[in-house]
Amino acid sequence: MPTVAAGLIRDLLNFAVGEGGDREALLKAVGLENTPLDDQDARLPATAFVGLIRAAVKQLNRPDLALQYGKASRFDDFSIVGLISFASNSVGEGFQQMNRYAKLVLDTGVGEGKQRFRLEEDGDCVWVIDQRPNPNMTPELTETVFARFVGDFSRFFGDELPYRAFHVTHDKPVHWKTYEDMFGVPVTFGAKWNALKAHKSWLELTTGPKNRYAFGVLSDHADALMRELEASETLRGQVEKAVLPMLHKGEVSMEKVAEMMGISRPTLYRRLKAEGLNFETLLDDLRRTMAISYLEGGKASVNEVAYLVGFSEASSFSRAFKRWTGKAPSEWRG
Repeated sequence: MPTVAAGLIRDLLNFAVGEGGDREALLKAVGLENTPLDDQDARLPATAFVGLIRAAVKQLNRPDLALQYGKASRFDDFSIVGLISFASNSVGEGFQQMNRYAKLVLDTGVGEGKQRFRLEEDGDCVWVIDQRPNPNMTPELTETVFARFVGDFSRFFGDELPYRAFHVTHDKPVHWKTYEDMFGVPVTFGAKWNALKAHKSWLELTTGPKNRYAFGVLSDHADALMRELEASETLRGQVEKAVLPMLHKGEVSMEKVAEMMGISRPTLYRRLKAEGLNFETLLDDLRRTMAISYLEGGKASVNEVAYLVGFSEASSFSRAFKRWTGKAPSEWRG
């Protein structure tokens, strides 16, 4: 499964505790009560980050917590990617570095060769588009990432924001007013993408004098972390990452996964067998994990979750879910 840097978990946890949250209860809610968080580059399951936000929202009764955390957090405090981005010559180059090292912060399952953030020109403006798969099922990630843009901009350049529009794929939440107050622009909910529109001049801004030697040292370290992360990914993890972008299409096959991984089907079969893995069982486990995550998020109906994990009929999904958990999907969500 995709992973997240421990530094991001620790930063979010410290914010929630600072807002009045119970540290031990929050860690227990995501199964991290016995997990050290001192090494900010250590890897943890990516689901722990979203799970921690949801636990904090529930514990503190703060629906807008993800937005407030994103604005308050400092990218360069918890990740080397933030240090590299701010050491870049401009905001535009910073986006290039974020795309280069994005998975060091949070591996969202973006397919090989696809950037996390795509920049699309629109007249004298540019859209910053988040390309992670199934984005409207984890609006908390949309909130933290784009709110961080607001916080970072204000910290370096003042409060006159360059933004012109903000679009999100999820439905209008109860705390929708916080969006407009924070971004200072009309917000479109239920849109085709998660994207922030800003004047092009934003990309030309710089955060101050640059030390290119420091930039090179940071980049070398980040490259080493990327090599370590890629080398540590298990075959199971590689297969799951290949499956995620096609899961909702319901057309997942070993042939297609092998093609995405750049190997033949027999080779994939042999490698899975050598590690005691079975493709069908692996796919079934991934569907169960994603279905539980979607249902706990409370943002999708049972029919929508069925579609997202690859079932053409809700009845087939319900039978599978009861086999996985002993409960019907509606009972699990409560």
